[in-house]
Amino acid sequence: MPESMGEVEDYDEKTGRRTPAKDKLTGQRVWQVRVMDLDPELGKRSRETTVKISADYQPVPPTGAPFEAVEFDGMTVTPYVSNNNRMAYSLRATGLRAPAGVAKKAAA
Repeated sequence: MPESMGEVEDYDEKTGRRTPAKDKLTGQRVWQVRVMDLDPELGKRSRETTVKISADYQPVPPTGAPFEAVEFDGMTVTPYVSNNNRMAYSLRATGLRAPAGVAKKAAA
């Protein structure tokens, strides 16, 4: 959902200020976008999640349409135990682009 793309901010409790979040490994700014999985096999399970993207500049979705298919570059999944002791995971990427099959069809 391209219109959900935004910069992640860190909050400093001492000063009450928000600053752009930086990736701990690369030092790049962090952006986040909501994504939806339209796989019919998911049934009633949650289809929406957030992917954080580390990049110097805000990533630009391929078409800017309200909903569009994308592929993420450098995708990593990090599992962790949440505050309520449930298994959760964090999705991170280094970029996004149009899926290879969609790009070929558009060029034809």
